[in-house]
Amino acid sequence: MSTTPSIAVLHTSLLFINPDSLINEYLAELAPDAKVLHFVDSDVLAAVVRDGEVSPASTQRTVHLAQAAESAGADVIFSACSSVGPAIDVARRLVCAPIVKIDDAMTASAVETADAVGVLATVPTTLPPTRALVEEKARAAGRDISVQERLCEGAFSVLMSGDRDRHDAMVLEGARALATEVDAIVLAQASMARLAPAIAEAVGKPVLSSPRSGAEDAVRVLHERTAALVHATEMRPL
Repeated sequence: MSTTPSIAVLHTSLLFINPDSLINEYLAELAPDAKVLHFVDSDVLAAVVRDGEVSPASTQRTVHLAQAAESAGADVIFSACSSVGPAIDVARRLVCAPIVKIDDAMTASAVETADAVGVLATVPTTLPPTRALVEEKARAAGRDISVQERLCEGAFSVLMSGDRDRHDAMVLEGARALATEVDAIVLAQASMARLAPAIAEAVGKPVLSSPRSGAEDAVRVLHERTAALVHATEMRPL
C-alpha cells in the first residue's frame, strides 16, 4: 500500500464525474487525506441499458476498470454504478483490492428491520441487481423478507433531457404507489438520492439512498485495510 491511502471510483456514465458531485464531496469529507482516483468508461451504462442486461462485453469492460484501478495502486475500489452489480461480482474474483458497491451499505441497512423492502428505480437495469443485493443482505442477516419493485419508466431520460422537475414528480408518484406495499424504500440509483427526504415526508416511511452510506462504507473498508497493513508491517521481523 502506498504512503497515501487511495480510493478508486469506477464510473459507467458521466453523471457523477463533476467536481461538485455528491460522491466526491462525501469522500473529501470522510477521508480528507486519501487520494481519490476516477476510472471512467462512459458508455458502459448506456450499453447495459441498450442490451437490457449486463452482457459479457459490459462485464469485461467493468472488470478492466477494476483492474486498471488496482494497477494504479488503489487500496479500495468503489463502484458507483448500481446497474453493473453482476460485473462487479466477477471483478471481485479477479482483483485483490476490496471492491465496495455503492449499494452495499444501503441494502444491508434496509433489511435490518423492514419485512417488506421496496426497490424504486428510474432505469430498468438497476432493478435486478438491486433486488438481488437486498436478498443477498437478507440471507446474510438471517432475515426472511419480501421485495417489491417499482420502475418510474422514462424518468431517467427526462432527467437527462434537463427536466428535473418532471423527473422528480415521476419519482414521487412511483414512491407513493410503492409505499403502499412495503415497510421501507431503497432508491436504486444515486441520481435519486437528493429526493430521499421529500419521498420520506410524502410516504411516511423510511427511504434509504446510496451515495452517503456507500461512501462511508468505502472509507470504513479503507481504514480497516490501512490498519491491517500497518499492523502487518509492525509485526514483520526486523
